[in-house]
Amino acid sequence: MDWRQARATTVLVVATIIVSGLVIMTGSAGYAAVVAGFIPALASGAALPAAFGASVPWLLTPLTSALLHANFIHLMLNLVMLVYCGQMTERAVGARGLIILYLVGAYGAAAGQWLQDPAGTAPMVGASGAISAVIAAYSLYYGQMRAKPLGPVPASVLHVLWLAAAWIGIQLLTGLAGLNGDLRIAIGAHIGGFIVGLVLARPLLLWRYRGA
Repeated sequence: MDWRQARATTVLVVATIIVSGLVIMTGSAGYAAVVAGFIPALASGAALPAAFGASVPWLLTPLTSALLHANFIHLMLNLVMLVYCGQMTERAVGARGLIILYLVGAYGAAAGQWLQDPAGTAPMVGASGAISAVIAAYSLYYGQMRAKPLGPVPASVLHVLWLAAAWIGIQLLTGLAGLNGDLRIAIGAHIGGFIVGLVLARPLLLWRYRGA
């Protein structure tokens, strides 16, 4: 990876490593999840004990939750995908485009998780929802070159579906292996982030090259 040509990817990776690393090394991952993770019930206006969301307003927790991870393996698996798909996507839409995609993807992931369980009190942490938006955009930008059409289904659509299935599969295997601390996988968040990436991919590309 050429870090000089992937400035936004580098910033996202370094910020996530620093925040998650400090939280994990200090043994405060559980506490951080409660005060800075996204909790659907808070977004629904539920009255929860003061410990829930005590430090970070829930409107900001889609962003703060993306900086938190349960452990180093959880962090590593997410960052591998962010490094690869992030730098490739940044080549297409530029640094600003990638940052917009990632941030909006984080909120799309939170929205997807809320729709899945509006009354849920389990904190959602991890960058996988935001990364799903990056993966979706990457699949549209580069999918035509990496897949073959299947009957009436275009190659780009097949590539999107394969990447989505593989990404969710990795998260499921991570949960089954106990790497996330339990078996609750934020499927709604992955779907929400992925939809954001599909929706924003073309507008961001046009926005970058609007003057060309």
